[in-house]
Amino acid sequence: MWKRARESVCLICRSASTPTRALLEPAQPWLGQRTFATRRPERPSRMVLSDRVARGPSSPPGKGDAPKKPRNKPDGPWAGMNRTVANIDRTRSPAKFASTRGRDDGNGKDDRRGGKERDFKALKMQRALSTVPYSLRQAVKARLTEIESFDQFDLRQDVKDAVTNEVLKGMTDIKPTPVQKLAISAMLGNPLKELRIRRRSKDALQREEFLLAAETGSGKTLAYLLPTIHHLRKQEAEDENVTRYNERLQVEREHRNGAPVSEWIEKFEPHPNTARPRAIVLVPTAELVEQVYKVAKSISHVAKFKVRPLSANYNPAKIQRNLYSHGGIDMIISTPHILAKIAERDPNILSRVHHLVIDEADSLFDRSFSPETGKIVDRSLPSLKQMVLCSATIPRRLDNYLDAHFPNIQRIVTPNLHAIPRRVQLGVIDVSKDPYRNNKLLACADAIWSIGKDAASHDGPGGPGEIDVKRIMVFVNERDSTQEVTDYLISKGIDAVALHRDTSDQRQAEALATFTSNEPLRITKEESEKRAQLVKSRRHLPNTKVIVATDLASRGIDTLAVRHVVLYDVPHTTIDFIHRLGRAGRMGRRGRGIVLVGKNDRRDVVAEVKESMYMGQALI
Repeated sequence: MWKRARESVCLICRSASTPTRALLEPAQPWLGQRTFATRRPERPSRMVLSDRVARGPSSPPGKGDAPKKPRNKPDGPWAGMNRTVANIDRTRSPAKFASTRGRDDGNGKDDRRGGKERDFKALKMQRALSTVPYSLRQAVKARLTEIESFDQFDLRQDVKDAVTNEVLKGMTDIKPTPVQKLAISAMLGNPLKELRIRRRSKDALQREEFLLAAETGSGKTLAYLLPTIHHLRKQEAEDENVTRYNERLQVEREHRNGAPVSEWIEKFEPHPNTARPRAIVLVPTAELVEQVYKVAKSISHVAKFKVRPLSANYNPAKIQRNLYSHGGIDMIISTPHILAKIAERDPNILSRVHHLVIDEADSLFDRSFSPETGKIVDRSLPSLKQMVLCSATIPRRLDNYLDAHFPNIQRIVTPNLHAIPRRVQLGVIDVSKDPYRNNKLLACADAIWSIGKDAASHDGPGGPGEIDVKRIMVFVNERDSTQEVTDYLISKGIDAVALHRDTSDQRQAEALATFTSNEPLRITKEESEKRAQLVKSRRHLPNTKVIVATDLASRGIDTLAVRHVVLYDVPHTTIDFIHRLGRAGRMGRRGRGIVLVGKNDRRDVVAEVKESMYMGQALI
């Protein structure tokens, strides 16, 4: 009755006649003194599997306490999908589940050195490189002290004379570099004890396989050229066909009364090595073709062998003359694309290859070059006696490829592999701070101006009145950024050139000619003032030359004149760090690298690289 009468009254009148305290009290008297807020029965939280986990340990019930009602469990197998509280029972001992986090030392403490936490470093891109044990590094370093001169190698005398009189002409203290000490000995059949491997197949007895891995600017070109040329000259002396040809050629010379050979050689019979080279050197770019050819040509002046270059810098008529000359050919230096196209039309051109050198192997076995490189290797394997792969880094993909296809390869590794030399200093510019305020273009121009003004404040080695011209390389990650950065530097009075894959080969050769030359570049102060007057810009920096490039210019190019490298963008991988900073400080010279770090760049990555460089450690 009372309940029906109450429900018949409207809600407004009912609330007006009811005291405030009564609204909070239950209408049912049999519920005792429980408030409205605690009317519903308690249910376990769906955020955790156990109420004991959420609330913590509870005290044991006393004798007079009523028994607790069984709690309701979450319904269904997906009832706990939206949990926001970790399912961690803090009353349990950590040692019971320490195996999921690391190693337990017996005291319940977690030792994460053996767990997954070890991999979560800032520089995750280190794992792109294959590790080299330090025990091997130290053993090799101890044996390097045994060789102090090129005379200790079992090279032909004419090859040794070519090194001192042509390649290293003008140098007083001529000593082989670490990679030359290791590689020349191994390729001549006298490897160090630490580098010997166990033969595992019959195919390994037919040819020798080597991997030369050394830091940038360490002299790898001379390390593989000298033993290759030694073998070529030795095999030529043992070849009966070549010996008989030389005898007939000598008779023809006497018959022609000493006339120059170039005038009548095309009318004479072809050389046994015509269009059949016995040594091939593969490099990724036309600039590297010219660079390696220059070294090999200087050796040929004394050692007397025929070497020819093949690249996109030469027209088809020139390439045909180089290959099919009646005088024969001993060595070819080429890019994979050019040689693979020629081999498709004339497969026999690779039928007598005894020595195959693949320089910058990490690039040539990459996706962009691997099809052509693989075709050349497959055609050369039947007659191959020695194969050499060279690289400044050993990426994991290259390491896995070699394990699968060349399991017997002999790895020749220098102690400082994957390490940036300590003679190269690394500076960091925080672009997010004043005065740049996240303007990388302004920070790059300011860094170059600081280098140029510092050089202008000192007299050059030529005496007073002369200024050293600084050659600087700026590296970016994207091809589209090269022209943007170049245009901005030009607007600020800096002599800059863009270099990327769309740049013509002739333009690339012209831009790199100044940077690959070892000759000093100087101007007088009068010339500097004249140039400043001719330029319309309000400011002009006459004593700097800048190349803005992608990773196209970071591989293999011997930039001896470069002392400064600016990393406009933080590199994506450790491999790019090594190659870009390797453009400075080559062949024992000092260098400096500058990294521009913006608000979106990985500062922890740069910090780890800088610390590793300071400690002289490898970036692996």
